Amino acid sequence: MTDAEKSVEALHALILNCLEEGQAEEVVTIPLAGRSTIADHMVIASGRSTRQVAALAQRIEAEVKQKLGRTVKIEGLASADWVLIDAKDVIVHLFRPEVRTFYGLEKMWAFDSDGAPKRAEGARP
Repeated sequence: MTDAEKSVEALHALILNCLEEGQAEEVVTIPLAGRSTIADHMVIASGRSTRQVAALAQRIEAEVKQKLGRTVKIEGLASADWVLIDAKDVIVHLFRPEVRTFYGLEKMWAFDSDGAPKRAEGARP
């Protein structure tokens, strides 16, 4: 494993730890390495309320800065229905449960076992 790969995995593990400690629900990681150029991992999680979603985002931001010396970009913190955290190699989507269901990102980013994107249900070929 290269140093760059170790750095990505350390970031991913730190984010997952923050979500676990903050009691995020339904945490899902979608591997994107080799499938997309936007990031190596996409993490999707839910918080029970806007307060918890905002707290999770702020915790990730603080931990990544303190432990890895990196800054992240955060969008949507004011309303905290859907917060996007861009940590470059890892993209994090934090939702309130009903907002997560409405957007269905997991279905949009699902991949077959061979690495090809799955067609969304109801989508035309």
